[in-house]
This record gives sequence, structure tokens and C-alpha cells, in this order.
Amino acid sequence: MIEVQEIFREYGEEYRRKHKMQNHIIKTMKAIERCRTAELGAHEDVCDNCGYIKISYNSCRNRHCPKCQSIAREKWIYKREQEILNVKYFHVVMTIPSEIYVIAKQNENKVYRIMFQAVAETIEELAKDKKYLGAQIGITEVLHTWGQTLIYHPHIHCIIPAGGIDKQGKWRESKKKFFIPVKVLSRKFRGKFLYYLKKEKLEFYGENKYLEIKENFEDLIAKMYNKEWVSYCKPPFKDARSVIRYLGRYTHRVAISNNRIIKEENGEITFKYRDYKENKKEKEMTIKAEEFIRRFLLHILPPRFMKIRYYGLIGNRNKKTKLAICKKLTNTANFEKQELSTLEILKKTLGVDFNLCPSCKKGHLLSPNSG
Repeated sequence: MIEVQEIFREYGEEYRRKHKMQNHIIKTMKAIERCRTAELGAHEDVCDNCGYIKISYNSCRNRHCPKCQSIAREKWIYKREQEILNVKYFHVVMTIPSEIYVIAKQNENKVYRIMFQAVAETIEELAKDKKYLGAQIGITEVLHTWGQTLIYHPHIHCIIPAGGIDKQGKWRESKKKFFIPVKVLSRKFRGKFLYYLKKEKLEFYGENKYLEIKENFEDLIAKMYNKEWVSYCKPPFKDARSVIRYLGRYTHRVAISNNRIIKEENGEITFKYRDYKENKKEKEMTIKAEEFIRRFLLHILPPRFMKIRYYGLIGNRNKKTKLAICKKLTNTANFEKQELSTLEILKKTLGVDFNLCPSCKKGHLLSPNSG
């Protein structure tokens, strides 16, 4: 199976010679190229039963590396299991128009932050309105910047419990359908996003240089106010377990997983994608390796930028207290949190003992330095 790593190792050096890139993007490329190779060193584990020695290369742990995200995802899922309530959950997606994409790419930190803020304020304020729910809710937001063909498409996924706490301290459950009409949601988000965008000191260069002229920028903003923005809500989840698994897929997804790449041939990469305009029909696309790398690198986030954020009842402030109240009001069982190792978490969430000795099938592989 061809992997992103192999494509980078084959064509990455030439790409770096031809294109000027920011340091954090170069570092990400090189981390993916070196992941689980001798360049990052190795460690050995010894079976406590038969003495079998297994030598493994170290991983890069970069959040954009397709190899490293499965473990990070399972660890995240384990932590979130303690927070899921015994209620339905909604999956809402909020997008910005394509006319703003270039502004977003040239001002990633600022525009992504605005997206998070505008989405959270929109949903929280509408949820508190008695016309819709009349309660404080919790929101998990996840930023994605790609479409199925790796094109630039920044949008935010929101996972929202179907209810919240009202002013009387009671749990108010939402109706079967999402409690906020999609058009109301989209228009309020549009207003908030554009309001914050106008207040930012933005950089414009290349094809966006013309927006340095105030009149041109204001004209674009006016056009965006008159455009209908796309937001949608998917059907509610069946149970808490499905919420966690589904959300885990989104939180730690990278621009393209290795299993979608079909082949590399004559300097071209062929990969699978789903065409949402044709009822998610699976198709194949072939592009030059240079173009594949260019598209992948579009989705490298700025250093230390948090792509998962929590608001309302699950926001960091008073989270423990409010979560305990929510659990009591929704008859959600409290599970005792255990401090588990990475391998123990993988066994618990995936049901697979990755530490089992491949030789004797009885003992477990342990690091000689583990004590």
C-alpha cells in the first residue's frame, strides 16, 4: 500500500527545492518522512514469558501524520467517554463561502479563531433563546480545512447534546429535530463572522492585494452579507457510544488517510474520494505528485493552533462542576476514571492487546527500562 510518507520521501526534496515554504510546514514534511524509520531511532521490548525481543522504530507524533493519528484518536476517545451524557447528540457543520478562502489561507490564525468564536457564540446565544431551547448547552468544535479531493475548504464540525440546563437549573430537552432552524443559524453566524473579520488587521498579498484598498474590501464584505451561507445538521446519533466513535473520526482525521491512496505511477498519485454531489459515489482521482503534495500541505495548521475546542457546559471553566450536574440531570452513570497506559487504552477502546507477544502468544512485551 502506498502511503503519504513514501510520496514525501520520493518527491518531497524536489518539492522543497522548487517551492518556498514556512518552517513549520517543512518540519512537518520531514517528520512524516522520518516517521517509524531508523532516522528517529528505535526502542526494544522484551517478552516477560519467552524473552522474545521486538525492535520498533519511533514515531514522529506529528498531528498531521497519517501513521500517528490512530493512537492519538483512541487516547482522546478514552478521555471523552467520561464526559458523554445519556442523551441524543447533533452533528452540525458550519462553513464559510469560497470567496473568503484566500483571505483565510493568508490569515490562518486570525480567521480560524474568528470561525471558532463566531460558531460558538451563534449556537450558544440561539440555544439560550426561549424560542428555540431556553438553556445553556455544551459544544465540541473541530476545525477541518479540506474537502474529499484535498482542496482547501475550511469548516467547523460541532457535536452538541440535545438539550441543556435552563435558568431554573433543570434539564431542558430539545425536540426530535435540531432546535435551531438552519437558516437562522447560518445568518447569525454570517453576521458574527463578518463583524469580527472587519475588526481584524488582515494581510493581503498575491491575488488578494487589491483588498488592501478599503473600498474593495468593503465591497467584498457587502457581497458576503447578501449571500446565503451553508450550514447543515445531520440526524441525531443513536447512543453515546456512537457519538464517541464518530467524533473520534473527525477530531484526529488528517487531510487524507493512507488507505485512500491507490497507487503512485509515473510521477502521478491516484486516490479514492467520495463525490457528495452524486450521493457520496466513490470515485478515483489522479494528479501529479507535486500537486498532491501541494494540496496536502494546504492543511498543515499553524504551530500550536488548537483544532479542537470546547464551549458552554463543557468549556474549561467550571467544567467539572457543570458536567457533574448535567450527568445527574440526565441520569448518566459516573465511571471511575482510571490512569491507563497507551497500550491499556488501546486494549480497552479497540479490544486488541497490542502488547501480546507475537512469538509465544502468552507473555507481554515490556520495555527493559519500565522497571
